[in-house]
Amino acid sequence: MFQTARSILKRDPAAHSLLQVILTYPGIRALFWYRIAHQLAQWHQYVLATLLSQHAAKITGITIAPEATIGKRVFIDHGVGTVIGATVIIEDDVTILHGVTLGTRRMTDQGRRHPYVRQGAFIDANAQILGPIEIGQYSKVGAGAVVLTNVPSHLTVVGNPATIVPHPTSKVVSVSFSYQATKSR
Repeated sequence: MFQTARSILKRDPAAHSLLQVILTYPGIRALFWYRIAHQLAQWHQYVLATLLSQHAAKITGITIAPEATIGKRVFIDHGVGTVIGATVIIEDDVTILHGVTLGTRRMTDQGRRHPYVRQGAFIDANAQILGPIEIGQYSKVGAGAVVLTNVPSHLTVVGNPATIVPHPTSKVVSVSFSYQATKSR
C-alpha cells in the first residue's frame, strides 16, 4: 500500500502528502480492501471475499471483483463508478480514471471474459473496455471510448467504437502567413 501511495504522490499533481493519499484517495482504499478480498478468494472464502468487496464498493464507489488480478502501483484516480470484473488482469503502473468499466460482453462465456491491461496503460474517464481483449503496454484509452478489440502497445484509441489515433509523422509541414495591417483613415 505504501509503494502505491508513493507512486500516486509522484504521479498526481493534486497529491500533497503521503498521508493525504492514504487517508483521502478512494482508489487506494478500494485497492486495500481488494487485496484482502483477493486473498480470501484465493483461500476459497468466496462469501467473505464478496462481502468485503461489496463493503468497499459502498464506501468508495469502486467495484473490484475479488477474483481480479491487479499488479503493483495501480492508480485509480477519483474512481467513482469504476467497475473491474472477475477475470480482469491489470499489470503494474496502470492508471484508471473514474467511471471506467473493465467488463465482459457475454455473461455465459467460460474462462477469461474480461480485459487484460498491460503495464503503464492509461485509461481515461468513462472508458468502457469489454471482453477478453488486451490493452497494450503504455497505450492510452481516451475518455468515453468503447473498446471492443485489442489496443497495440504505445498507441492511443478514442471514440465509439474506439479507433487508433495516428501518430504524427516525422515529416514537418511549415505554413507561413503574411499579415499586413492597414491604417484606417
